[in-house]
Amino acid sequence: MKRWLKRIALSAFGLLVIMTIIGATYEAFARAQVVKALPAPGRLVDVGGGRRIQLDCRGSGTPVVVFESGLDTLGSLSWAAVHDAIAKTTRACAYSRAGIMWSDADPRPFSSGHLAEDLHNALAAADETAPYVMVGHSLGGPYVLGYAARYGDEVAGIVFVDASHPEQVARLRAAAGKDLDQQLGIASLGAALAWTGLVRLLDPSELPSNAPHTIAAPTAAWFPNSLPALVQELRGIDATLAVVATHRRLGDRPIIVLTHGEKNPPEALRAMQVTAAQAERMDAAWQEMQNDMATWSTNSRHEVVAGASHYIQFDQAGVVVRAVQDVVRNVRQREAADVAPTPNARH
Repeated sequence: MKRWLKRIALSAFGLLVIMTIIGATYEAFARAQVVKALPAPGRLVDVGGGRRIQLDCRGSGTPVVVFESGLDTLGSLSWAAVHDAIAKTTRACAYSRAGIMWSDADPRPFSSGHLAEDLHNALAAADETAPYVMVGHSLGGPYVLGYAARYGDEVAGIVFVDASHPEQVARLRAAAGKDLDQQLGIASLGAALAWTGLVRLLDPSELPSNAPHTIAAPTAAWFPNSLPALVQELRGIDATLAVVATHRRLGDRPIIVLTHGEKNPPEALRAMQVTAAQAERMDAAWQEMQNDMATWSTNSRHEVVAGASHYIQFDQAGVVVRAVQDVVRNVRQREAADVAPTPNARH
C-alpha cells in the first residue's frame, strides 16, 4: 500500500512539474507575442541605464499637461477618455510608471522619489519642457505632490482627480472602525505566480465601469507583467503618504480638486466587507479630506462630480477635461501677466 501511495505522490509531483513547465513556456511565448501585437502608444524613453519608460505625448502648446494614473495596472491608458480632448488645446503627456504596462521595471527598491525621478528623466529625454500642469488620479495625487516637492519650479498647476490624501489610511480606518483590506495578499500571490501562466489563463484583470472598450485588450494582455510593480506600490503606500505629508502647501498655484459624487454600489461594499453605515462614515471622511486638499493653494476650486465613481475620468470625462483646461487657461493668464507661482511652503 505504501508503495502505491509513493507512486501516486511521485506521479502527481511529476504532473505538477510538467504542467508548470508548460505554463511557464506558454507565459513566455504570450509575453513575446504581446510585445509584437500591442506595441506601446507614443514612445519608449530611456531614463538611464537602458531602462525605458513609456511616454505618450500628443498635441502642441504650453503648459504641458502631464497625467499620473492611480493605483492600478492601466498606466497611460487610465487617461484614454480624456487624452485626445485635452491634446486639442495644449500638449498632453500620459505615461506608465516603472513596471506597469510597457515600461521596464525598476530594479531599485520602490520609492515615490524614484517614480518622480523616472518621470522627470522621461520628460527631459523626450524634450518636453516645463511648465507642467500635473493631473493625478487616486494615489497619483500623492505622486504628483512628490513631484512638485522635488521639482517645484516645473509645476505650474495641479488637478486632483478623486486623489488620495496623506492621512487617508488613518482617517478611513477610524471611519470604518477597522483596517481596510487593500488586496495586498491576493495581488502578491498573483505576482508570485504570474510567470506560470496561471494569471493570464484566469484573466483576473477588470476594467473600471465606463472605461473605453479599446483599452480592454492591452490591459488584460499586459496585466501579468504589471502585477509585480502594482504589489510594490501597494506595499509602499504608507511610505508614499508619509513623504508627501509635509509637502501639501502649494502656494498660489491654480489647483482644482474633483471628488466623486456617486455612492459605492452594494457589491463594492461587500467586497470591502463594510456595512452601509460604515460606508456613510467613510464617504464623509473622504469629503472632509477632499475639502482639505482644496486649502493647499490660495488659488483653488473644489467640485463634487455627480454621477461619478472613483474613476471620474471615465464616468464624467467632460468634467475632467474642463477642469484641466481651466487650470491651463489660468496658467497661461499668469504667464501673460508674468506672475510666477510662489514656492511650496511646509507645515
